[in-house]
Amino acid sequence: MKVVVLLSGGVDSTACLAYYRRQRRQYVSALHVNYGQSARVRELRAARAVSAHYGVRLRTIRVSATRALDGYIPARNALLLTLALMHFGSGSGLVSLGIHAGTRYADCTPDFVRAMQAVFDVYAQGTVVIDAPFVEWRKGDIWRYLQKRRAPIRLTYSCELGKRQPCGTCPSCHDIQILGADAR
Repeated sequence: MKVVVLLSGGVDSTACLAYYRRQRRQYVSALHVNYGQSARVRELRAARAVSAHYGVRLRTIRVSATRALDGYIPARNALLLTLALMHFGSGSGLVSLGIHAGTRYADCTPDFVRAMQAVFDVYAQGTVVIDAPFVEWRKGDIWRYLQKRRAPIRLTYSCELGKRQPCGTCPSCHDIQILGADAR
């Protein structure tokens, strides 16, 4: 069964890649999406470094945006999942999304995953399943998971504004500051 990990290059998606590689899944690949986000250059650099570290193929998709996209982006995870399904091709398997509990975002919940799975089922008749292995975890749990597995946290990039991290402004950088930027 193949696994496509949506890899932003951030801490959460890196945890997903570490999770599947730890399971010794043979057919793991990563998909990075440039949707016009301010962090696209730094995210892609991190996604390349992380995928190289784990020895997985990285594919990229570019979607043109009509404006600069910073911070919270409505429907972002729905877009990413839909693009991953379009990219998936034939066969069965998993699309992995690195979302977690403790955010204010409605698209980081088990209800969101169930709703999107219903959309996937319309098109893939249950052959492609959304897996969000950390949807019930908090950011600190993911951070500790990565540390325990000696994952390449230093290679990740998570600033939602595309700035030098931690920027001190966005929620992702705030998490990094709380959890230990010195561990990078």
